[in-house]
Amino acid sequence: MVLRNETCAKLIVVAKPAIPYIQHTVAWRVTSVAALPDARLRVTFVDGTAGEVHMRSFLSNPKVNGTVFEPLRDAAVFAQVQVVLGAVQWPNGADLAPDAMYDAIREHGVWVLD
Repeated sequence: MVLRNETCAKLIVVAKPAIPYIQHTVAWRVTSVAALPDARLRVTFVDGTAGEVHMRSFLSNPKVNGTVFEPLRDAAVFAQVQVVLGAVQWPNGADLAPDAMYDAIREHGVWVLD
């Protein structure tokens, strides 16, 4: 940002604060996610651990009716998944717990939500 001091006719340069680089300090931070057919996700974590999340059974459950997860039954909505601050999230606010996901994938290679 540049300010002009009218009385002295000189320019004052004001430095913008630097945005600090965010370092991941926990292994369960998600770095990438991709939607796969049949309500599945492929996820990769900051430490390189990777696996799948199977959500078909969970999304088919009537208990999901009326919740933030119900729109994810539509494949087009499900495909809008993204990584937000190290977690898996959809634009409507639905998200998944990255720590539980990490633990299951690390142990079994897959996290099956029922």
